[in-house]
Amino acid sequence: MANNRIQRINEDIQRVMATLLREIKDPRINQGIISVTAADTSSDLHYAKIYLSVYGLESEKEFRKGLKSATGFMRRELSRSLNLRHTPELVFEIDKSIERGARISSLLGGLDIPDDADGEGNDEGGIDDRSIVKDSANDADEGEDDDGANDDGDEDDEDDDEDDDGANDDGDEDDEDDEGDGDGR
Repeated sequence: MANNRIQRINEDIQRVMATLLREIKDPRINQGIISVTAADTSSDLHYAKIYLSVYGLESEKEFRKGLKSATGFMRRELSRSLNLRHTPELVFEIDKSIERGARISSLLGGLDIPDDADGEGNDEGGIDDRSIVKDSANDADEGEDDDGANDDGDEDDEDDDEDDDGANDDGDEDDEDDEGDGDGR
């Protein structure tokens, strides 16, 4: 149950911090698009690590200085928004995952890969989905002859159905004696 409480507090801190960062007028902090990607609070609620992603960051050193100077204001506003016994000390981490994702996306977009206009080819080493469907249909047909009988490689398919009469087959020639008293003698 405590884990759920910490998770709810993390979500609340993330929401409040996103709002607070938009209200701050410090030009060192307003350097680009700021997103609060996550908040990780310690179990004793003394520390909260806030992960920020800034797209278009000009100077990380100046951004960190601006965050450090605004930490007291943000902590006070956080305590007003959340009813916690102890307001956690804020530690900020720069999360560069969005920026890396945008760079990877632009690199992939810049590749010169010809589009397959007629849909005949496949980019996965020449494997065609239609050939897989044909092969699986052929595999299903291998188990049956034209007459629908089971084809297991034996030439005498009649012997395969020999024990289907439901009789007790314990290896004795005379099955009439086995039905007697049931003691197996």
